[in-house]
Amino acid sequence: MTRLLLLLFVLLAPTLAHAQKRPAEAFPLAKYPVYNGPDLGLTFDRAGQGTLRVWAPTAEALRLRLYAAGTGGTATATHELTRSTSGTWTLALPAGTTGFYTVQATIKGQALAEVCEPYARAVGMNGRRAAWLDPTTAAPAAWADDLRPKPGAPTDIVVGEASVRDLSSAPTSGIQHKGQYLGLTETGTIGPGGVRTGLGHLLELGITHVHLLPTYDFAAIDESLPPSPTRYSWGYDPVNYFVPEGSYATDALDPAVRIREYKQLVQTLHNHQLRVISDVVFNHVADAGTSAFEQLVPGYYFRHQADGSYSNATACGNEVASERPMVRKLIVDCVSYWARQYHVDGFRFDLMGVLDLETMRAVRVALDQQDHSIFVYGEGWAAGPSPLPEAQRAVKANVAKLPRIAAFGDELRDAMKGHYAHQAEGGFAGGQPGLEESVKFGIVAATQHPQLDYAKVNYSKAPWASQPSQAISYVSCHDDRLLWDKLVVAHPRASEEDLIKLDVLSNTIVFTSQGIPFLPIGDEFLRTKKGASNSYNLPDSINQLDWARKAKYQQVFTFYRQLLALRKAHPAFRLPTQELIAQHLKFLLGLPAGTIGYQLVDHAGGDTWQTITVLFNGTGQTATLPVPAGKYSTVLRGLEINQHGLGPVVSPGAVEVPGYSALVLVQ
Repeated sequence: MTRLLLLLFVLLAPTLAHAQKRPAEAFPLAKYPVYNGPDLGLTFDRAGQGTLRVWAPTAEALRLRLYAAGTGGTATATHELTRSTSGTWTLALPAGTTGFYTVQATIKGQALAEVCEPYARAVGMNGRRAAWLDPTTAAPAAWADDLRPKPGAPTDIVVGEASVRDLSSAPTSGIQHKGQYLGLTETGTIGPGGVRTGLGHLLELGITHVHLLPTYDFAAIDESLPPSPTRYSWGYDPVNYFVPEGSYATDALDPAVRIREYKQLVQTLHNHQLRVISDVVFNHVADAGTSAFEQLVPGYYFRHQADGSYSNATACGNEVASERPMVRKLIVDCVSYWARQYHVDGFRFDLMGVLDLETMRAVRVALDQQDHSIFVYGEGWAAGPSPLPEAQRAVKANVAKLPRIAAFGDELRDAMKGHYAHQAEGGFAGGQPGLEESVKFGIVAATQHPQLDYAKVNYSKAPWASQPSQAISYVSCHDDRLLWDKLVVAHPRASEEDLIKLDVLSNTIVFTSQGIPFLPIGDEFLRTKKGASNSYNLPDSINQLDWARKAKYQQVFTFYRQLLALRKAHPAFRLPTQELIAQHLKFLLGLPAGTIGYQLVDHAGGDTWQTITVLFNGTGQTATLPVPAGKYSTVLRGLEINQHGLGPVVSPGAVEVPGYSALVLVQ
C-alpha cells in the first residue's frame, strides 16, 4: 500500500469515518448466525440449474433482479429469495437462464441499494451487476490439463513484482495486447536494440514467481471508456473479490472474456515454468458505505470506533473486520477459489497486519488442502491504530505464530537505501553510518543468530521469523520511489557510475541474503518513474517499463541475470532453516564502519563450495577487510560475476574492497 496515498487517506479519514456511522444492531454481532456451507454465491448443478445463496441474516426480505445487460436498462424479472438456514437466502433458476443480476435487501422496512452480491464470480462492466454464468465454462483450450510448475524448497523462490499493465504498455514493448492479460501470453516479443520484453524478459531474468499487482475487480478504472494511457491505477481499491479486473481484458462487456483471458495468462506462465502470485487486498474496500457488505449486512463487515464511525487502520477510510466468522469465511473462500478455479500459486496480502492471526492461519490451512506449495506472504504492518489489539493481528512481531507465512523485511529495505519517508536520507549503500546491524538482520532473514546485536537493529529489536522462509528480503517494491529514483534523490551529487554501483550493491546484498528475495521488475535495468514517489494513478508514461533502458544498461541487466543464477546454483545462499544459518553463517569480526563481511562455511546447505566469503563496502572509499588467510577464487566483484572464477586472490589476512561494491570469494 503506497504510503503517500495512505497519508492522503489519513487526512481525509476523520471526515469519511464520521460521515457514516454503524447502524443499530438487530442483535449483538457475536450472535449473528454463521453459515459454514461451501455454496455461498451462485453455484450450478450438472444439469445447469443455478442456485444463488446469499448471507443476509438481518434482512426481512431479499430480492433478485435480472437484467439483459451488465449496465443500463430495466429489470426483465424480479424474484424473491427464500429464507434458508443460518442467515442465508436462496433462489434457484432453471438451466438456460442468462443475463445479469443484482440483489436488494429490505432491512427495518427500508429497501437498501441493489448490489452485486459479495461472492459474485462473474460480473458485467465495472462490476455493478453479477452475471448468471458458470465460470467453469469460460476457459482456454486444455485448461483442465494445466499444472503448477514443480515446486522447490520455499527458500528457492525468487519473486518478481509487476503490474499486468506496466509489463506491456510501452509503445516500444513489441507486444500486441498492451496493458492486458494477453500481453503476458505473447512469446518472442522484442524491444529496442533487440532486447527481450514481457514474458521473454521474465524468463531471461530467472525469477520463479511472478507477483502481479491486484487483478481482482477494482474501482478506479472505468471499463466503459476506451483504454487511455492517462487513466491508470495499481488496483488497491477492491470491489468484487472473486472476479478478474475487466480493464485488463480485451472485452469488459462480456463477463466470460476476463475469466478466460486471466486463465490463459496463468496457463502460459505455467507452461513456461513460472508460478503466479495474486496481490490481494482484504484489509479494506473501495467504499464501505456503498459496498455489498454494508448494503446486505450493515455494521458487520467493518470494524468501528466506540462512536460508531469506521475505524481506519488501513488509512483508506475503513478496515475489514476479519476476525468475524463470516468475514473470515469470505477471505478463506476467496483465496481457495482463486487457487482452485484460476490455479493461482501464491497470495501477497496487502497490509496483512490489519488482519487477525486466526484468519491468516485459516488461509494457510485451506490452501494446504489444495497444494502445500502455495506461497503466502504479506506486509506485516498496518497504516494506523486498530480497535483489534496488535497481539491478535498478523504483524511482523507475530509472524512466528503464522507457520509458513512470510512477511516483508523493511529493516533491510530501509537500512540499505535509506528510510522510505525521508527521501534525502541515504542508507548503508552510500555510507550512512550505524546501519550495519540492520543489514545483518536482513542477511540472516530476521531469524535468531548468535552474532547479532538486536538492540542496534533499526526497527525490530528481536528476530521475528522462526525460519528464513518467513522473511522477504528486498530494497524496493511498487510503493514509494523505485530504487534508482531513491538513490538519485538521496545522492544528488553522485555520478551515474557511482549510482549504478549503489544500485548493484543494494540488490547484491538482497540476493546473497538468506530468506526469499523479491525484485520489482525493472530494477534490473535501473527502472525509473522520473522521480515519482507515488505512481498509483499516474499515466503509463511514468509507470510503464521503458525497454530502451534495458538496451542502454545491458551490462547492469546481465549482472542481475547472473546474480539470480548464482543464487540458484548455490544452496548456501538459501538455507532452509534457522539452525543451518546459525551453524554455517559466520560474520567476520573487527571490520571498519560501513562494511560487512561473513562466511558460509563447511559446504553450507550441501554447496559444492566449501567456504564462501561475502564482503560489502557501503562507503565511497576502498576498504581493507580482514579475512582468514588463504587462497581464494573471486566469483563476484562489483559488476562482474563468473561462477568459474574472475581470478585468484591470495589473502595474507586481508583483502581490499573498492567503495560501493561487493566481493565474493570462494575456497
